[in-house]
Amino acid sequence: MFRTALRNLLAHKTRLMMTALAVLLGTAFVSGTLVFSDSVGSAFRSKTAKSLDDVAVSVTPGPPRTGAKDGVLDARVVERVRALPGVTSVRPSVGGTVTVADKHDNPAGSEWGSSGANYVPGKDGKDSRYPLKSGRGPASAGEIVLDTRTAEKAGVKPGDTVRFAIDGPVMTKKLVGTVGTDDPRVGAGGSLALFDTATAQKLFGKPGEFGELVVSAAPGADQNALTREVKAALPAGFEAQSGKELAAQQSKAIDQETSSIRKTLLVFAGISLFVGVFIIANTFTMLIAQRTREIALLRAVGASRRQVVRSVLIEAGLLGLAASAAGFLLGLGIAVGLRAVLNAGGAQLPDGPLVVEPTAVASALGVGFLVTVLAAWLPSRKAARIAPVEALAAVDQAPAPRGLVVRNSIGAVLTGLGVAAMLHVTTLRDSGGLTIAMAGSALTLAGVIVLAPLLSRPFVALFGKLTGRLTGISGKLAKENALRNPRRTAATASALMIGLTLITGLTVTAVSANQGVDRMGKQDLTADYRVSSTSYLGLSPDVAKTLAERPGVAAAVPLRMTGFQSNGEPAGIQTGDLAALGEITDLHVTSGSLADVRGKETVAVSRPYAEKHGLRIGSTLPMDFYRGGTAKPRVVAVYAENDVLVDTLAAPALVDPLLDRVRDDAVYLKAAPGQVGKLPAEVKKAMGGNPIIKVESQDDLRRASAGSIDSVLYMLYGLLGMAVVIAVIGVVNTLAMSVFERTREIGMLRAIGLARTGVKRMVRLESIMIAMFGAVLGVGVGIFLAWSGGHLLRSSFPTYEMVVPWARIAIFLLLALAVGVLAAVWPARRASRLNVLESIGSQ
Repeated sequence: MFRTALRNLLAHKTRLMMTALAVLLGTAFVSGTLVFSDSVGSAFRSKTAKSLDDVAVSVTPGPPRTGAKDGVLDARVVERVRALPGVTSVRPSVGGTVTVADKHDNPAGSEWGSSGANYVPGKDGKDSRYPLKSGRGPASAGEIVLDTRTAEKAGVKPGDTVRFAIDGPVMTKKLVGTVGTDDPRVGAGGSLALFDTATAQKLFGKPGEFGELVVSAAPGADQNALTREVKAALPAGFEAQSGKELAAQQSKAIDQETSSIRKTLLVFAGISLFVGVFIIANTFTMLIAQRTREIALLRAVGASRRQVVRSVLIEAGLLGLAASAAGFLLGLGIAVGLRAVLNAGGAQLPDGPLVVEPTAVASALGVGFLVTVLAAWLPSRKAARIAPVEALAAVDQAPAPRGLVVRNSIGAVLTGLGVAAMLHVTTLRDSGGLTIAMAGSALTLAGVIVLAPLLSRPFVALFGKLTGRLTGISGKLAKENALRNPRRTAATASALMIGLTLITGLTVTAVSANQGVDRMGKQDLTADYRVSSTSYLGLSPDVAKTLAERPGVAAAVPLRMTGFQSNGEPAGIQTGDLAALGEITDLHVTSGSLADVRGKETVAVSRPYAEKHGLRIGSTLPMDFYRGGTAKPRVVAVYAENDVLVDTLAAPALVDPLLDRVRDDAVYLKAAPGQVGKLPAEVKKAMGGNPIIKVESQDDLRRASAGSIDSVLYMLYGLLGMAVVIAVIGVVNTLAMSVFERTREIGMLRAIGLARTGVKRMVRLESIMIAMFGAVLGVGVGIFLAWSGGHLLRSSFPTYEMVVPWARIAIFLLLALAVGVLAAVWPARRASRLNVLESIGSQ
């Protein structure tokens, strides 16, 4: 039976090629994901280990302690640590955020990655963390050093003046050198500026104080013992970790990060393999139907049912192993390509060799083998159940009516349960129904797949009537061919349906979310611009005062906030020019008066917050502030939910004492009539071209929110594209094997007068029917799942309302039509070129 399986595999290698390609693509996705994540993780760990080579103990600030007073890490502490036995050197450092300006007064690095630090030269006058590329290190208050990438972005070279800002006015210093760095923030698009230690302390903290210490020890020293000694020498508020502990923590963080990427990609690899199951099962079903006489003869000469099953499974297993091996090799290319694509998008992943773990090889080969064997299991059992005499008398039996009845019953139950679960989700008002929604979506999709043969009949019949009138006999024949075996038609269409269900559901949800963001901005924000800081350190209160005096500014309203807990639940409290809030936002006070919010004894709360905590006018709100201290102000006003404002408003007298420094989070500007377009340039001019000043219009804010949604959506399109490609292969495979199966029939049609163009049209129309059936089913299910699942977003996204992007849906349907046409090119050409006499004489 093994020789029989091998002979069958080699005899049908052309017909199995498409199936092997589906397995190959799925396993390539799996192996590429595993190799990519292993390689990136190894590169990060190698890079981290290199940066920690000389770190025996690392001293960093501990977590914030409510109400506690921290000590100071100064030169005396550094000397105490340096004097400990076994310590060879101590490198004190201090750092913060520095935004370097380019030639257009814009930041030379990303907002979140613009950093600054002190340059700590060793005995050789160089800092080992930052190898010099040109010039020298900073030695006085008027000097600065940049990493090479930042210098290129800023358009400066040693000897030029560098403009930068930290959290205030623009400063200038002379560039005396450039350095290289392994800092991942810089590699991912950030910037790095270095100063001498005294200057860095003034810029980022207080003179004489440090933020961190790196302690080096002699080779072979006991890091744990040294760490305990360093801890004893530290002031309150600082912690010490051994280099080994730090390396283990960073390695764990790297594993978690790469694990999340791996899981995401493997989900889409699983979808691709699931789509491939339909193709594999379809292929083996048709192959077995074509070999019924051969199987009958094997049974007649003594082959048992188990041997027949084993023969088919061996054939599938050999196919799966061969395709998986090829898929694994393709996966290595995918792993290299993924790194290149992500780096081109700004990820700046570290360089390193491909890491091929045994688990990646075993997973790719094992998954491909198991998927192929499991998909061929049902067809093999069907072959084994056919009696020899019955098989010898049949060529292609239709599915048993009883089997379809049972299948339809199961499909109806699954679909009913899924729809019921999704309808229940529409009654929920919080994200707690996510598990129900996921289960309901899976049940609905599974039920529709099971019911697909039943659903295909009315669709194909209707489509056939329409095409029959336009194309004559070819359309009628195409309809009969598609209806001849509804299971085969449904299985082929289901592969395409799965991909389009996911794509449609994601598209509807993303477009609806974008529309919600747009409505949210129009609903609450009436200011023309928001001015904020790219450094996330806030704006000086002088900014609002300066802008308010500029021509063209009708109102400049600052807002700042801090955090607190009330009965164990976190919340934010905001303050600013409360009397002028009506100038920048559509604020509706539903009870009380905002004018009564003054001093430390009163607050205003949003209506949702009041309802959640049972607050009304006159209620007391207990507040435990994160930075220490408590308060119990009275509620004197309640306002409608507002996207610009947080849940609590208070007077500056209550909030400002809780801040280390009074800094505004943003200043909202209302332009004078006719001055809207001129305001951004006016703001930049007023701020002296400060690179940390960011001016955003309403459209900018909406585009920023919508842009992130669109970016994720397009990335998902790319990942789901693999499943659609495999589905297209399935259509080609089904048509090609169907043409082979109907060779004699096509020969007879040609003999009685059907032209080659008619044969091509017949095959092409059958392909279009299958593709459009899968597309219509996928679009319908996707819209339903997006509608029902979208209700979960409304609790945290009140302006979310489902919007069906009919233009994009039309594009999906047109693409499905194109898939049907292209998938039929080769099978239709093959069918039209069959020799009439040879075809009629075939068995």
